[in-house]
Amino acid sequence: MADKTVISEEQAAGNLQESSKAEIELVQGEEASGKKEGKKKKEKKEKKPLDKKAKKKRKKIIIFSIAGVLLLLIILKNVFGGNGAQMMVATTAAVNGEIEQTISTSGTVITEKTKSYFSEVNVKIGDVPVQVGDAVAAGDVLIAYDENDLNKEIELAQLKMQSAEGSYSNSVQTNNEKLGDLNEANVNLDVLEQQILDTEAYITNLENKIEKKKSDLAYEGALLQISLLDWQDQPGSDEYLNLQKLIQLNSYEQQNNKEIKSWQEELDAYNKMLTDYKEYRSEMKSQQSSAENSRLTSGAKEELEAENQTKEIEAAHTLESLEAVKGGLTAEFNGVITELSAVPGGVVQTGSQIVKLESTEEVMVEISVTKYDLDKIQVGQKAAITIGGKEYQGEVSKINKMAETNNSGATVVKTEIKLSNPDSDVVLGVEAKVVISTAQASDAVLVPVMAVNVDVDGEFVYVIENSIVVKKPVTTGISSDTMVQITEGLTQGEQVVTDVSSGLMEGMTVVAIPQ
Repeated sequence: MADKTVISEEQAAGNLQESSKAEIELVQGEEASGKKEGKKKKEKKEKKPLDKKAKKKRKKIIIFSIAGVLLLLIILKNVFGGNGAQMMVATTAAVNGEIEQTISTSGTVITEKTKSYFSEVNVKIGDVPVQVGDAVAAGDVLIAYDENDLNKEIELAQLKMQSAEGSYSNSVQTNNEKLGDLNEANVNLDVLEQQILDTEAYITNLENKIEKKKSDLAYEGALLQISLLDWQDQPGSDEYLNLQKLIQLNSYEQQNNKEIKSWQEELDAYNKMLTDYKEYRSEMKSQQSSAENSRLTSGAKEELEAENQTKEIEAAHTLESLEAVKGGLTAEFNGVITELSAVPGGVVQTGSQIVKLESTEEVMVEISVTKYDLDKIQVGQKAAITIGGKEYQGEVSKINKMAETNNSGATVVKTEIKLSNPDSDVVLGVEAKVVISTAQASDAVLVPVMAVNVDVDGEFVYVIENSIVVKKPVTTGISSDTMVQITEGLTQGEQVVTDVSSGLMEGMTVVAIPQ
């Protein structure tokens, strides 16, 4: 560079010689002085060993100084080469390898499965062995009802059931006589209608098969006639005679084909069957009409029957619900109690929620994906999840189709990561670290992220070719925190500049310093 001071190799060598001479003279002077001092001050013999060490130290300094200067000369020659100062740039070789692109974020542990338990009976609460936040296993009792109150309600439901059954039986007996004919007519007519449809479809199929076979034989005969015309100038030839025989055979087949005859016989039989079905249908419609008129006159009884049947169903449902809670409400799966409204001795109205259970077997992490990462994430991508210092595996299971605004005002899309291996250590509602693997590439050309630059023409890298800076446009693929994939524009082994200074330009002569 122009602002740097450069010395020549000859100047450096001269300095080395002058420095060496000065050092040698200094040592010689010190040795002579030491001898004179020895003569004058023989009484101080105890200091002589110290003087020898100092001399040896100075000799070593001289030797190292000479070696240092020589090394400097070599460096200066390689760096400057007599052509002026050159910029030194840090480079690294493009390599082939594997790369994985990830998205790192955090989210909240939630459950995929929730069960809200509603009271189906109006019975006093007995024992409540759980609290909000308790972990329970499938089959554990959550709520127990008062046994005495429960038995009273069961007896009352049984009485209602008996009453409903008696009323229902009477209604059925009354209406069965008048509805029997109608029911029979309806059933028979439905069956008959289906038989007619099936028969008509089969007849159509047979007709199509016959017409298709006749058409095929006629077409084959036409082709034979055409071929015969081609040989009519050679009436005695084998080809001509063979064609005549084939035409005769085809004509016979058109009149006497076994498949056509068989299908035709079957068709006649099914047409006869269809006629019979239609006649029987007319009779059944007459019966249906008569039975329908009879049913209309019994409308009041049918209404009573329906009412009694409703009462029976309601009584049966109540009794079933009471019998089902004899052992209390139990957990259907492993989970955590998140809501609880039941208290011992209290009465819970039918239909009200008394406990909520959230599963710890089907667990996910809900994250918020920004618009910058939305195009990278897909359902099915694997993820590493850290909860409380323990790592779990998972995958992207859901990406919402509607964005929302978070507390910071940024637009995000809620995304769910389902855990593949949850265990009892998982705590719902805590923060989880998530690393999603969004893309992988093997045998890829890789360079450090800082080696890729961007200008108005797009992405590019600087490479060093014969000490010359060359600008190469590139196309990038996926990237990690430190490396980026080059899909076009660069090959393995090329030296790319990793430390681009403001003064670096294409065409410059530089010294590459591999890192």
